[in-house]
Amino acid sequence: MADSNAALYRQLPAIDKLLQLDEVQIFVVESGHHWVTEQLRDMQQQAREFIQQHEQLPSWHNDWLAELTRRHAALQESALKPVFNLSGTVLHTNLGRAVMAKSAILAVNKVMSSPVTLEYSLDGATRGHRDRALADLLCQLTGAEDACIVNNNAAAVLLLLATVAQGGQVIVSRGELVEIGGAFRVPDVMAQAGCQLVEVGTTNRTHLRDYANAINDQTTLLMKVHTSNYSIEGFTAEVESTELAQLGSQHQLPTAIDLGSGSMIDMTVYGLPAEPMPQTYLSQGIDLVSISGDKLLGGPQAGIILGKKKWIEAIQKHPLKRALRADKMTLAALEATLKLYLTPEKLVTELPTLRWLTRSADEVKTQAERLIVPLQAFYGDKFVVEMEPCLSQIGSGSLPIDRLPSYAVTFMPFDGRGNSLALLAARWRQSAQPVIGRVKEGKLWLDLRCLDDEHALLQVLLS
Repeated sequence: MADSNAALYRQLPAIDKLLQLDEVQIFVVESGHHWVTEQLRDMQQQAREFIQQHEQLPSWHNDWLAELTRRHAALQESALKPVFNLSGTVLHTNLGRAVMAKSAILAVNKVMSSPVTLEYSLDGATRGHRDRALADLLCQLTGAEDACIVNNNAAAVLLLLATVAQGGQVIVSRGELVEIGGAFRVPDVMAQAGCQLVEVGTTNRTHLRDYANAINDQTTLLMKVHTSNYSIEGFTAEVESTELAQLGSQHQLPTAIDLGSGSMIDMTVYGLPAEPMPQTYLSQGIDLVSISGDKLLGGPQAGIILGKKKWIEAIQKHPLKRALRADKMTLAALEATLKLYLTPEKLVTELPTLRWLTRSADEVKTQAERLIVPLQAFYGDKFVVEMEPCLSQIGSGSLPIDRLPSYAVTFMPFDGRGNSLALLAARWRQSAQPVIGRVKEGKLWLDLRCLDDEHALLQVLLS
């Protein structure tokens, strides 16, 4: 065996000779001598290990250039690939939630390509505050006295608690101790912020007297958490924000609401289910409200804290703020998104999230009718391809029980075998621009609610 392996080892080409090939030099020019040499060494080592284990050369031995080409192509690909979101979830957390408006994309391009006045005041040539411009805009839109921006809403809640309630007790309804994606729980956030959680009420019913009876000398905050990712129905009761604000004022305690979903407009105006808005709570006397930037707001991932000036100033001075602050790209995208809200009549056309949420079922159906013919012609020998009504969901914990009428193109294998669907779905996920659908009821569903570019989708599906 040693002799046969030695003969195989001798068939491995020397790296110096490979580097002299014109085809390899092309990669040297594009990606550098160091990267190409490292890849060739790695390939040679893998070949040696393969010979040692299998007593034969690897399958790619006869074409080292092809293997190097494959590796070079993988180097050029981004780990964050654009996809067709046909899952039926508009704000899909795993797919990056909100898609940016064109103005936000342009704003990010500008701040990425030039030095900017991130923390520089042009008036006095002194250091400025990175939140100031956006805080003024948020105050204009919501009526808040001041605002603070961090990198996501979980960070906003953590910073809020650490500033306002650290070392004290925070009273929250037992029915609002939510867990969001990734096993992120409100009680855990409170523990990290150095607060003691005090649960009041029951899972389905909490009254103002439950809050009032729990207040003591250790109480530092009265808090509500919007249960945006689930709903309790039936025999229920919750404390209204106006009542909580009055109770806090009576006991000289701050009040806060973790709103999460981040709707800044009355969704019912667009025919959508109602979702609470931060400006409503602020006008009712709540001291602090936190929201997300990349959910119903339709902007980048960010956490926004709105509220009374004295509390926002304290939050801005907390040491955690520097660790949790938003970067210039986030701030630029968020500012451009917020400015769209100054002209609400343009929101439906310019904000992708709202455009997709407000698409009528008839519009989606018309799109499905255009797609069904070429898809039936291409896949009709193996699948029953049909246009079917379906229900989309908003996603990211927003309005969890509400659904949006939509239409999908469905694929059901003639042989009835589930692996046919799995193989088809896997094939689409490996496309140059992956197609993400969902499998249910023995069919692969492509919900078209979020589809803008039909031509590009057909290019992928018919390739």
